[in-house]
Amino acid sequence: MPLDREKPIATSDKPRLPWFREEPFGAWVRLDDRTLVAVDHGLAGRLGVPLGKTNSAKCPNGPLEAHVSVTSRCFAPCTDCYLDAKPDGYMPSHEELRERIVALRDLGASTIAFGGGEPLLRNDLGDLAAFARSLGMVPVMTTSGLGLSEARVAELRAFAQINISHDGVGGAYASVRGFDGSRAAERAMELLSRAGIAVGANVVVTRESFEQLRQTAKRVADLGAGEMQLLRFKPQGRAARLAYLEKRLAPAQVRDLWAVIADIIGERRLSVRIDCALVPLLSEALCELPDPAQTLSSLGVFGCEAGRNLGAVDAHGRFSACSFSHASTGASSDVANAWANDEDLKRFRQYHVSPDEPCRSCILFPVCRGGCQVVSRHAGEGAFGPDPECPRVRRKRASGAST
Repeated sequence: MPLDREKPIATSDKPRLPWFREEPFGAWVRLDDRTLVAVDHGLAGRLGVPLGKTNSAKCPNGPLEAHVSVTSRCFAPCTDCYLDAKPDGYMPSHEELRERIVALRDLGASTIAFGGGEPLLRNDLGDLAAFARSLGMVPVMTTSGLGLSEARVAELRAFAQINISHDGVGGAYASVRGFDGSRAAERAMELLSRAGIAVGANVVVTRESFEQLRQTAKRVADLGAGEMQLLRFKPQGRAARLAYLEKRLAPAQVRDLWAVIADIIGERRLSVRIDCALVPLLSEALCELPDPAQTLSSLGVFGCEAGRNLGAVDAHGRFSACSFSHASTGASSDVANAWANDEDLKRFRQYHVSPDEPCRSCILFPVCRGGCQVVSRHAGEGAFGPDPECPRVRRKRASGAST
């Protein structure tokens, strides 16, 4: 039911919202586990947000979503692991992780996403998720599904959603990771779905897995997934090698990606999410939308949010702008100070304000912000710059080279 902007919604000083965060524009409010919206001051007041009663200066630009690596340990032999996780990776203590969760809550995070390494190597995931819930946060998780059992599933009910890495049918999984873990991934999806836990599929889109996207979507929907999240293949960790150039999407596949996404959505079996790094690859199609930047913003589609509404903490407690960017030099017990003053995070934010051309004058700049800087910095030997795989950037550079 639409909200009546003239009618007060809250009838007491106590808000009836699961979570809110006051902002200069009004507030972020969470209506349920899946719905986070930005509202102006008037609507925030009617929803019961106590404007002016919270210390908004405490976390004016804290991340809305925080990715937390609960371990850097993993036994899966993925050839292109962005974290470079290994069997002897670090496993932080339960107490360390609780402290980080509290610090991220205090910074203003609404969603906390557990990842690894392989999170299932921990036996306290259910307790950590329940603890995050007790602080008003929404816990989610990404896992390979390796080793998941019915008994383990019963421990994971506090999670709002669990995404299973499944890079595709027809050999696509093995082409991405170097081994075929698709059977374990599919069993994990079935177990979670039968238990009533919302499950999604994380699909890394490469030159080979792209060809199986439609078939992969059908398969994960059959297994009970309600969402498919498409992730751009990025040159980080073990993927930062020459083979990256051979595995990234070909220009023709970039051109066809929007049509494939539209086909999957058209089946009306899955919702489709794209990671922020895919926005520049879809720029040609997105620019055909009416008032594209405003349309995308209204739908909650954004480009690079690294160091802004998104932040990450690795297994050692070090902050980074996103899960794929390099971590800061050392762990800090003062999370708020690290978030505000880390030099690499500052560089991300500065570039987002005024990226180089052709991004600065692009109609999509308000939502794209210059593309994926993990890709740009890999190509530019550490320098920030326009995403070199964006079709519009490629065309601009090609035209400049020919004059």
